[in-house]
Amino acid sequence: MNASVSVIFQGNRRIATVDPADRGLAYGDGLFETMRAHRGELPWWDAHWARLTLAAARLDLPLPDPAMLLGEARALLAGDDGVLKLLLTRGVGGRGYAPPVPAEPTVMLSRHPLPPRAPAQGLAVRWCETRLALQPRLAGLKHCNRLEQVLARAEWDDPRIHEGLMRSTEGDAVCATAANLFVLREGRWRTPAVDRCGVAGICRGWLLGALDALETRLDVTDVETADAVFLCNAVRGILPVVRLGARQWTLTAPEYREVGALRARLAAAHPAFVMENL
Repeated sequence: MNASVSVIFQGNRRIATVDPADRGLAYGDGLFETMRAHRGELPWWDAHWARLTLAAARLDLPLPDPAMLLGEARALLAGDDGVLKLLLTRGVGGRGYAPPVPAEPTVMLSRHPLPPRAPAQGLAVRWCETRLALQPRLAGLKHCNRLEQVLARAEWDDPRIHEGLMRSTEGDAVCATAANLFVLREGRWRTPAVDRCGVAGICRGWLLGALDALETRLDVTDVETADAVFLCNAVRGILPVVRLGARQWTLTAPEYREVGALRARLAAAHPAFVMENL
């Protein structure tokens, strides 16, 4: 898959272009899901749709027919591997923040090439200066307001740095710019709670069950002194971290062999990630 291709719907009707008055453009009034495709199928479709359904209920966004969208997604993927993005907005509205009632949602499905494979030697990451604001009503949602992540990702252009870790305005570690964060401390895996900010990632959700991980607050020291660290998302899977500032970890350590075994379990649950382990 070498090119991005998209289809757009207003309600259940296909349209040619997004209306300039769409609230997703005007206000970021929407949600999105980013899914890893394997041979034209979406192994985690049910999990993504469940998250989208919960988020849409919290924002009072109407949802289109899931069977119709899944059929369109499969047609768009045409049997290929790649990335599928589903973007849902409240649809067209006039000027002003008051949402239209009733709303007719806009949905865009787009397919994209797979990202480059993560470096075999593990990730080098940094702390970002941009902080995440606390907003419990939006916490956990993959909503269309991503300016904090945009600003954070703009902080570096060093190709030797693969990701940036983000903190809340209170200083606790939350996530990476495009991934969730897990650390191993005192024999147990831990991940930041996403009840005040951050995204409840799909791969994160799978790992919570697979690891019996603890959702908790983590400060900078908790991350920098951890026995092992990895990032995860639903497109790239599990990404071991080997350097954070002056702190370094080694992939040959017993704790990282455990991460390798976990990546094999993930590949069994989602066949696209078999490639990532080769």
